[in-house]
Parts: sequence; C-alpha cells; structure tokens
Amino acid sequence: MGQTLTEKILDDHLVEGELETGEEIGIEIDQVLTQDTTGTMVWLQFEAMGLDEVQTEIAAQYCDHQTYQFDFKNTDDHRFLRSAAGTYGAHFSRPGNGICHNVHRENFAAPGKTLLGSDSHTPTPGGIGELAIGSGGIDVTVAMGGAPYYIEMPEIVSVRLEGELPEWATAKDVILELLRRLSVKGGVGKILEYTGPGVESLTAPERMTITNMGTELGATTSIFPTDHQTEDYLERVGRGDEYVELQPDDDAEYDDEIVVDLSDLEPLIAQPSMPDKVVPVSEVEGESVEQVIVGSCTNGGYEDILPVAKMLEGRETSMETETIVAPGSKQASEMLAREGWVAEMMAAGVNFSEATCGACIGIGHVPASDSVSLRTFNRNFEGRSGIEDDNVYLCSPEVAAAAALKGEIIDPRNLADELGDLEAPGVELPDEYNGSKTDLIAPDEAVDDELIKGPNIGDVPLKDQLGSEIKGEALLKMEDNITTDHIIPATQDILMYRSNVPKLSEFTLSRVDDTFAQRALDADGGFLVAGENYGQGSSREHAALCPMYLGIEGVLAQSFARIHRANLFNFGIVPLTIDEDTYDAIDQGDEIEIDDDVYDAVTSGQEEFTVLVNGDEYTATLDASERERAILAAGGKLSWTKDQAEGSSGATPADD
Repeated sequence: MGQTLTEKILDDHLVEGELETGEEIGIEIDQVLTQDTTGTMVWLQFEAMGLDEVQTEIAAQYCDHQTYQFDFKNTDDHRFLRSAAGTYGAHFSRPGNGICHNVHRENFAAPGKTLLGSDSHTPTPGGIGELAIGSGGIDVTVAMGGAPYYIEMPEIVSVRLEGELPEWATAKDVILELLRRLSVKGGVGKILEYTGPGVESLTAPERMTITNMGTELGATTSIFPTDHQTEDYLERVGRGDEYVELQPDDDAEYDDEIVVDLSDLEPLIAQPSMPDKVVPVSEVEGESVEQVIVGSCTNGGYEDILPVAKMLEGRETSMETETIVAPGSKQASEMLAREGWVAEMMAAGVNFSEATCGACIGIGHVPASDSVSLRTFNRNFEGRSGIEDDNVYLCSPEVAAAAALKGEIIDPRNLADELGDLEAPGVELPDEYNGSKTDLIAPDEAVDDELIKGPNIGDVPLKDQLGSEIKGEALLKMEDNITTDHIIPATQDILMYRSNVPKLSEFTLSRVDDTFAQRALDADGGFLVAGENYGQGSSREHAALCPMYLGIEGVLAQSFARIHRANLFNFGIVPLTIDEDTYDAIDQGDEIEIDDDVYDAVTSGQEEFTVLVNGDEYTATLDASERERAILAAGGKLSWTKDQAEGSSGATPADD
C-alpha cells in the first residue's frame, strides 16, 4: 500500500513509534518558530533546562503581537527576546518586520521539512508542502534542544479539490466552505491533505490561506502537495533551490475523503461570533459596516492586498466606513509602496497600518460599540476584537473591499454590476518578492550574547509532583467552545504581563467570571468544568500555566482541543474527560474528589477514574500515553525533562 504525502514526511522524520492512527509517535523537528507573547516563556524554559544552543536547523524568534510597544514591559520583552536569540543561536525578526507566519514563509519554510511553532497558525507553510504544527511553548523549547516532538498519530483526510474557482470566489471561500461543513471541531485529531485536480489551479499563497485557517477546524495541520505552483513561488521569493517535488502515492489510502468542487463556490462570510457560522454573502447583504480591515496572517500578503488596491483604484471608500489595511509583513508594505499601491489606497480613504498581529487580538482598531466590523482575519471569537459585545464578520479581501466601497455588506458580484466598470481582480503574484531583509537578524549577526532581563521578566513557575489525593471545589463551570482567549485574554492591557505569571494570573478566565482568580487563590485550588472543545483557539500555554499557578489540579471536560490538552499535561493539570450526564450533574461550587490514589492510577496506566461530586459517584477518563502520564506525575514537562536529563530514576508521590 502506498503512502500519503503526510506519511512520507512523517516517515522521513520518525524517531519513535509507528504510523498507526491513534498511536503516539515522536518526530524530528527541522525548524521552530515562536513569537513575542509566547517566546519569553520559551526562552526562560530553555534557560531553566540548562541548554546552551539551539539544535534545530532553523529557529526563528518573531516580534509581532506587541509591536506598538505601549509599555516598557513590551519593549523589555523584545530586548530580552533579541538577547535570547543572540545567546542561543536563533534568527531575530525585529518589531514591525511582520507576523511570524508571513515572514517565515517568505524566508525559511520549505517543502518536506517539519516545523513546530508556539502559535496555533503555524500550519500556514503547509501550502508549500511543509509539515507544520502548532504547539505549546514548552514543546518548542524541548524541540529546540534537539528532542523529538511527540503527538498522537492523527487520521489523514483527503480533501479532494475539483474544478477551478469562478470569478469573485477565492481561497478564503474554500476554507470557509470547509468550516461551514465541518464546524470548528470537525478537524480535531486529523490532518487535512489536499489532493485532486483542483489543487494545481491554486497558487502557493492561496494554498497558504487555506492551510492557515485549517487551524479553525481544530486540525492538527493541513498540507498541500508540491508542484509547479510551489516551485514558481519559491523562485519568486529567491529560494528556488529549496524546491522538492512531493506527492502522495497513487495507491495511497486515506481515513476519509471530502470533495470540494471549486467551481461551485461563491463569496462566503462567517457571521459573529464563530468562524464556522458561514453563509453566502448574499444572505447578509445590506448590513451596515462601520469598519473594514484587510490583513492578518491569513490574508495579509502582497497578493491578498493587491486585489483590494485594484478595486479601490480611482474610487473612494464610504464615508460611513473606516477602512484599514494591515499587511502581514513589512516586505508586503514595501513592495506595494514601491509600486504606488499604498498611495492609491490612501487616496481612496484607507488607513495603512504597521505589519502586526494587532487588531486580530484586540490591540488597536477596536470596533465601536454596537457596530459591525468586516475582517479578512481567521477568528471572530466574541470579545477577541477588544470589545466584549462585538459583531465581527470574516471574509475575503474582495468582499471586504466591496463593503468598504458600499458601506454595507454586499456580494462583490452585485457591486460589480452596480458600478459597471469593476472587474474581478483575480490573483497576481509579483515577479520577485524583493523587500528589504534589514529587520531580520541572522544568528551570526547577533546583537547580544547574554540574556537581558527587564524588571517585568520573572522566573518559570514549577508545579510539585502529582499527589495521591486531588479534591476541591468546582470553581467554575463553563459551556462548549471555551477558547484560550477566554482563559487568558490577549488584549494590550493584559498581554504585557506574559513574562510575569503571578500578575498575568490575575486575569485568568476574567472574560468568563472576573471573580475567578481571587476565588481560586482563596480556595487554594480546585477544579474547572467545561463542555465540548475546551481550550480551542490560540496555542498560548499561559492558558494552562496560569490556572496551574492558581492551584487548579484538574479539568473535567466533555472534550479538549488538541494543543490545550497537551498544555495541561505540560503543566501538571489532570485533564479528565466526562460524559454529558456527568457534566450536567456538576454545579459550580460542588465539592469534587478523585476517589483513587491519583499518582498510582496515573502512573499505572489506569484509564477510568471515579469522581465524587458531593459524594455521588461518576466516571471520568484519562486518555494518555505512557510518556504523558510520566509528565503528569512529574508535575509537568519542565520538571520531567530536567529529571530525564539528570537521569532520575523516577518520581514518587508528592506529600499532600
């Protein structure tokens, strides 16, 4: 039996385990990336482990979230990150140079390589055949030290593309269509591998729009085969020698198949406040729009913004609508500026932003109250934009530009008919991606050779070894689809404390219950209870680290998002899966106790645990590999890794 493309790359990097669905495998990592809100902890952990130098082929540290540097704490973080890159041997991308995924795809991503990143949209380079996976920061730390990355072998699903996109339909509509069909949980435990004759009609940047937003499906990663489109893109970014042809075998077998006929697609839009609330644009036409933003790591490339510039050329945006363009990289800004398109957009009424994650995480360009914001971003979780009661829609750059011109949501095909001379801009790549590399500092050009820590940069908190007894109050009961944005918000006033865990912990779950953090401290810990898909969204490990710091011992949920589940193990919090009846039986404030010797149960491989809720018995499940159980028993991955390095003979139960 032949292999899928995913299996070929995994097989080439496999160091432990077998490529059987559900089995844990360890793979060698070629490249790692991290950004400024996750990177500080990554490097502090690297220091704490006593490691001297990065072992991966490429490590890259980007500064893209706190670019505006509202506070010295942001700037101190960037100085520390620059010093860490110089000390340990990583590339350093200066603030303003662009979003990690965009800069990485321009400079480093390559077919057949493996990439691990402490950002959930790390799968972006899957569009050029790189197997790229988002993870918690400590997993990146360990991979940088040369250790394998462990993951449960996902199902591999063929997404067969047929036909070609019609006018005004875009790559964004491909992934929105998949979200419409599958939901934000539909890709959990799966790798989406794109196949079929429709693949060759999509340029590499279009493919990377699709793989970027595969994260919103909950997928482990998404990947395209390589072909003339991949080679063409690599030639244009000046790295044609890195092209490798990668295709699945003709007789490859997949766990499932989804067929999408590109020729059937039309402009789509995700309604507030979840990426899977997708409908045709025509169904919501006429909704007034006060803000339009084009950009982010999803649609912030040169080739994403150029169609907007063409649509706005010689025209003016609606006086009722503020229009912002936020490029994904400074390279895109520079190229558009040299060609005159920035001036053209400004003349049309566009506010041109720095290349930053910014508005996507609620930093800058926060919508007005009771208003509609149309964005080309990948997420529209409630409150993520910086205002709790927001109304954010997700769409393609073409739909966004049409709304900017009309002042309301409109199908661009209808706007074209209305204006008469508006043509579909299509996709156009530059002959050469020729922006300056000044803001990307290579390891051999390092500015610093020792760590520089400002007063806001603290130590890495450690958890004690797992105890034999776990009991406490159900401190908070939550519904389905609680995101990491709910657990630790990423707004400017909170983000500056990512290097200061005691302070950051004060904001834990504040968007769900602003009394939670203090109640957790007063109670000396307890349990969190949640519905389906707990921890979806960003990879931020602080969403596990801060609850751990507050004393949370366990999370009882109906299901967990992949990265957050791993982060719970990494920080010594027991993730137990419960059924709907058990979930319904628990009320906030109930007393919960695990009626087992927890340490012995975890280390012996026990799967079913007896949970006492006010004395009544229920069952919970711990689905974990032997390695994950050892990490949990040690109190988290940092302690476990140090034990491994020191040749520890094994932990024993902590004193209760």
